[in-house]
Amino acid sequence: MLDLAAELAGWADQGREFAVATVVSVSGSAPRPPGAALAVDSAGEVIGSVSGGCVEGAVYELCERALADGTPIRESFGYSDDDAFAVGLSCGGVVEVHVVPVRADSSSRTTVRTALALAARGEAVALARLLDGGAGLVLVRPDGTYEGALGTADDAGLAAQARAQLDLGHTGTCVVPQSETGCDSDVTLFVESSVPPARMIVFGAVDFAGALVRVGKLLGFHVTLCDARGVFATPARFPEADEVVVEWPDRYLRGTETDARTVLCVLTHDAKFDIPLLEVALRLPVAYVGAMGSRRTHDDRLRRLRDAGLGDRELARLRSPIGLDLGGRTPEETAVSIGAEIVAVRRGGSGVPLVGRGGPVHAG
Repeated sequence: MLDLAAELAGWADQGREFAVATVVSVSGSAPRPPGAALAVDSAGEVIGSVSGGCVEGAVYELCERALADGTPIRESFGYSDDDAFAVGLSCGGVVEVHVVPVRADSSSRTTVRTALALAARGEAVALARLLDGGAGLVLVRPDGTYEGALGTADDAGLAAQARAQLDLGHTGTCVVPQSETGCDSDVTLFVESSVPPARMIVFGAVDFAGALVRVGKLLGFHVTLCDARGVFATPARFPEADEVVVEWPDRYLRGTETDARTVLCVLTHDAKFDIPLLEVALRLPVAYVGAMGSRRTHDDRLRRLRDAGLGDRELARLRSPIGLDLGGRTPEETAVSIGAEIVAVRRGGSGVPLVGRGGPVHAG
């Protein structure tokens, strides 16, 4: 339900009663990942999606039922060969949803409201539940403190499991053995993790940067534009950026916070900026480093970076020329090609047309 934190936090503040269906597992080809949610309030208003439209009607009815009787529901949907018009996923996959009612008399309402408020503010938080019994929920913070209850003999241990998932930014299920919990049997824990958006840092206040900033926002990144030239790096030129920083790129990158989800896009196209910046970038454990330039520029850049002491392993991380070959020319087309390459790198995609690739569209 943290997938809909901003909207549901408003519902909770207004005192609305609602039920939330959350995707807890998928197999085969399925359009939405674990954590995707659909919510229905007592007046019938609906927000979100669990399948891109395939089973929304059936899930809507599950939410109404759960809200009426106050009991969680776990249900799977898949394609039926016997009846192509039966409720199911036409793409051939299987999606499992878990529906949680949040009523005025729900023991977990306060926990849900707090978790939604934290996630809506962009703070890291995890929300954990058992899929095989009970209506309890536990909110877990990055420091390991938790609130709420699952109703087991080892809620603290299960909260620690949820914290481990939060540390990784993972949303999904984990089976916790009976030997670790003191429960009567193994338990299946579903953990939703909400972490601040990953960072995209765009270096170079050039024409292409404005389009890339917009693509970065579309992909859900917190986007920073950095350039040493204050006359070009202005909020007026890049209104969609979350931050516009006037600083030498390598100096800024040394001092700012990055992590394994950060993507770095070097559009400066000037060796006096590129080389010191890439010396830093290629030694950081970030998700993606791409640099704009022709193949001739790229070859010259590699020579300079080798002279600066970078080895083959570090240089192999550099995506240059940046982007996928889409045949584009305009800043917008180039930005789309860069965004597509970033998605492929982060998700393990091949970048080839789906029409020519076998197997499921959505990797399981």
